Order: sequence, then structure tokens, then C-alpha cells
Amino acid sequence: MGSKERTRRLFKRATKMKITFVIPSRNNLEFLQLAYQSIRNLDTKHEVLVLNDASTDGTQEWIEAQQDPDLITYYNPGPERIGIVGMFDKGIEMARTEVIMAFHADMVACKDLDKNILKHLTPQTVVSATRVEPPLHPPGPEKITVDFGIEVDQFSFDKWYTESEGLKQNKTTEGIFAPWCMYKSDFLAIGGHDELFAPQSKEDSDLFNRFVLNGYKVIQSWDALVYHFTSRGSRFNKHAGGAAGQNSNEWLYTTTKNMRNFIRKWGTVVMHDPLMKPIISPKYDIGFKVTHCNLQLLEVLEPWCSAILIDDEMQVLTTQYLDKEQSNTTYNLTTRIKTTPLQTLENEIIVEIDRNTFTQQDYQILQQLSQIIKDSGEIGEFQIGNLKIAIQEMNEYQNSLVTSK
Repeated sequence: MGSKERTRRLFKRATKMKITFVIPSRNNLEFLQLAYQSIRNLDTKHEVLVLNDASTDGTQEWIEAQQDPDLITYYNPGPERIGIVGMFDKGIEMARTEVIMAFHADMVACKDLDKNILKHLTPQTVVSATRVEPPLHPPGPEKITVDFGIEVDQFSFDKWYTESEGLKQNKTTEGIFAPWCMYKSDFLAIGGHDELFAPQSKEDSDLFNRFVLNGYKVIQSWDALVYHFTSRGSRFNKHAGGAAGQNSNEWLYTTTKNMRNFIRKWGTVVMHDPLMKPIISPKYDIGFKVTHCNLQLLEVLEPWCSAILIDDEMQVLTTQYLDKEQSNTTYNLTTRIKTTPLQTLENEIIVEIDRNTFTQQDYQILQQLSQIIKDSGEIGEFQIGNLKIAIQEMNEYQNSLVTSK
């Protein structure tokens, strides 16, 4: 079969498939209404599943007024929100179709979004649309920066539908970000989102790493566009204290907290190539042995290792750190922090650190330590900067992180 015939058959098949668009929303009614209308404007009447997360802006009343049998809802009456992590997973479990799309409330679909996504979809494949965004974030090679409005009252469906046709490109690249589409069974196979990142922030980067580790292909379709008002769920949400281009305190707290959790889990910060394909470094069993440690250094170092041994016979430093940090993570920090003289490290790789000689350059080395160890390629001891490193084993553990449970 020629490539043109295969494309024609895939496109014909795509027109017959139905998607469940899974949309968590908290106080995003004005954007949600645009998202819903854009999905309903597609040729196929797909299912729309809105997860109303303790909204107080009339979202639930609006949903009930639609009288749309293909508009499904899950309502958390609050007052506490569940967050994206719990809501996306709940929605995907509720989905009544084979195919799901993780869609944000502040996104607007272009014409034929569904067809141009589905023609690339096969089992163990995740297909992302291409975002068109106003200039609220720096431009990037994975998106298109065009201003169709920063607020809802500045947006025109007619202009979007007319001008977005000229932005489409007949190509694909490797990368992943919302909105992404896949078979529901493939999502469930890896256990969904990791509750470590509740309520939100870095949960998507963790999920995307696990997709790639599980062998899923990640495809971005450049003829499937969404207009993305950007970050209206929490970061720029006016109900959470933010505004267009202005971070909310809620987001600042959760993104800081969960970057530390991401480092604890993966051993690195979030990494990807310019087109947003995840880069996954080796995960080693690393222990830090720190002399002359204080609270500030403990806070800096703890996420970057599997265990940290400090001089704290009276447990004063440990108690101070636990009081400050334990509520920010589901990791049991009492097992990660060890103290002399009663405890020792049993990790496969030991890094010796002295606060009196520790420098910013040494910290930068620690942030790249996984790749440095990978490149060293051998058992033994060596020194880099002021860090003494002893490698007994070089087992890699990143593949054990594929499932969230």
C-alpha cells in the first residue's frame, strides 16, 4: 500500500472514532465555555468530560444547563480542591470511549483537530496537538506564537478558524505536552499520574517520562492546532491570586514543592529537548555523607540523593528539617536522613561532602552527577571539585519508575 493510500485510509478511520475530551476546571468558566464550544464545532460529536474542581464561578450551574447527553461531569463540591493529578485520573477512568484526550480548560480547538490527531494514533502512541499562544511566555520551536487574544473578550472564533488554517503544517515531530491524546488502556497501563505531585505541577513531566520509558512513541502533529490562553488553571488564575502573565502564590508554592519531589524521584530537574521530547538520565542509588552540615545545606542537598548522612547526634537539625519539609512530600524523610554515630550509608554510590569546602561549582556538579557517573563507566573512587565519589555498583533504576504505584 502506498503512503498516500495509507494516509487516506487512516484519515477515513479517524473520522469515525470518538474521543473523550477530559477537562479539569476550577473557576475557569469563561475559558471552559470556549473550549466546549470549539469541541462541539468539530464534525464528530465527541464526549466532553468536565471535572469541576470546587469551582465557585457558576461552572456547575452552566454544565447542568447544557442538557447535553455527551457532556459528562464529575463534581467536587469543595471547599478544598482535588487538583489536576486526581481530577485527570478520575476523568480518564470515567471515559466511555477507547480514546481520551487530556485537554485544558483554557484551550480552543481548531477545525479538524480531532481528525488530524487521530490519523497518527495507534496503540502505544501519544499524539499532541500544536499550541498557538499569545506572547505571555518566551517563544519556542515546539509552538506557534500568535496573539488571538489574551482574555476571552478579545478572542474571535471567526478570526481563529480563518487564520489558523494558514498556520497548519503538514509535518510531525517528536515531543509531548498538552493537549495529548492516546488510548485509555495505554494510560491506565502505567498507573496514571503519580500522587506525589498532587495537586499539580510537574505531574505532566513525570507522566511523560514514564510514557517514554514504557516505549510509547510521542508525536506532535503540526496540522492539529489549539489556541492556548496559557496557564489559567493555577499559575495565572485570577481566582488564585494570579493574572495574565502574573504568577499566583498558589502556583509558586506548588511548583517549588514539586520540583523538589521531581528531583527526589528522578535524580534530575525536568529535562527535554527543544521540541519537548523527554530526556531521562540514569537513576542511581546515591548517598551523601556530609560533614559540618547545617540546616541550609541539608535543605539544598537532601532531594538530590537516596539518603544523606549527617552529624546530628541530638537530632536537632533533623527535627528542624522534618518540621519544615515533611508536609511537602510523600517521601518518608526520616528514612532518607541518617545520623552519625549510630547510622551508616549502604548506598551503591557514596559522595563525601564537607560544608567548609562546598562551593557553587560543587553543587552544579551534583546536579549533573548522574550523567557524570554514566560517562565514567567504571567502579572505583575519584574526586571532582571538592567531592569525593566512591562507586561500588552502577545499577540503573529509572525503569522501575514507569508505573506510579
